[in-house]
Amino acid sequence: MPRMVLQEILNMKDNEQKVDLLAIDDISEKLSEIVDWAIRIKNDDEALYDFKPLDGMSVGSIYEKPSTRTRVSFEVGVNRLGGQPITLLSGDLQLGKSETIADTASVLSRYLDCITYRCFGHDDVMELAKHSTIPVINALSDLHHPCQAAADMMTIVENSDRVNGHVAWVGDGNNVLHDLALGCAILGLDIKFATPVGFEPDPDIIMRAQKIAERSGSKIEGCNSAEDAVTDAGVIYTDVFVSMGEEHLDGKMSSFDGFQVNEELVAKADESYIFMHCLPAHRGDEVTDGVIDSQNSVVFDQAENRMWAQMSILTLLCNEAAWQTYWELR
Repeated sequence: MPRMVLQEILNMKDNEQKVDLLAIDDISEKLSEIVDWAIRIKNDDEALYDFKPLDGMSVGSIYEKPSTRTRVSFEVGVNRLGGQPITLLSGDLQLGKSETIADTASVLSRYLDCITYRCFGHDDVMELAKHSTIPVINALSDLHHPCQAAADMMTIVENSDRVNGHVAWVGDGNNVLHDLALGCAILGLDIKFATPVGFEPDPDIIMRAQKIAERSGSKIEGCNSAEDAVTDAGVIYTDVFVSMGEEHLDGKMSSFDGFQVNEELVAKADESYIFMHCLPAHRGDEVTDGVIDSQNSVVFDQAENRMWAQMSILTLLCNEAAWQTYWELR
C-alpha cells in the first residue's frame, strides 16, 4: 500500500453511533470481512509499518481474570495499530466495589477510545457497554468469548484447503462453544458438539445459532458422544473441562470420562483434520500430547490469530473509515 495513501486515512475516525462486541453475532454481518481483513493484514508486511488507524487513540483493557493470550494479543495489537494500550487489573480499579460499573463506564469513556473487558459475569460487560459512550469489547465472560471465535473462524478459513468435514466440539458446553457455534452458523459451517449429559451449552444461545444457521445453510447438531461428533470431522476442537472460576466444582472432571481427545478418537476424523484448542491446555486431561503436538495441530497459529482478528475488530469499531479504506485498497 502506498505510504501517501496510508497517511491520508490515519485519522479518518468515524463519528457514527458506537458498536459493542459482546457476542460474536453482534458483528454477524461483517464477520466474514473481519476474518478476511485480518488474514490480509497478517500477510501485509508494509501495512505493519505504515498503517496506524488507532494513532492518537487509547484502548483500556480491564482484567478480572488472569490472562496470557488475551492481554498480550491486545497490548501488542493496539500498539501495532498505532494506539496506546492501557492494562487495568482488578486491583487497579474500584469497579463494582466502591464504584458502580455504570460510573466506571462514564469515567473511562472520557479518557479512552475503546474498552475491552475480561470478566466473570456476562451481565457486568453488558452493564459496562450500556453506560459507555465508546465501544466495549467482551474479552471473555461466562457466556461468551467473541474474540476467540473471530480467531477460530480465521484459523479455519486459513486452513480451508485441508478442512474436509464439519467442525466437531468435544468437551464442556461453555462460553467458547457458544460463540464457536454462532460463528460457524454465521459463516455457514456445519458444527456438531458433544458434551456429557448435564453439561450441554445454553439452549437460548444454541437457538440463536440455529436461527442464523437457517439463513446461512449450516447445520448445528448436539450429542453426548465424542465418537459421534468426531467421526468424519474436518476440525476437532476442545477446551479445558474445568474452566477458571470452577475449581470449586468437586467431581466435575469425572463427568468427562470418554471425552479426552486422544489418538484413538481423532482416528475417526478425516485424515487431514485440524486440531484446535483455545489454550491453555491441560495436557493429559482434555487432550494428549500426541494430538496437540501432532502435525494436525494448529493451536499456536490459532493463538497468534487472536491478535490479528482483534486488530481487525478494533479498527472496525474505533475507525471504521480506515478499516473500510484499507479493505478497498487491498
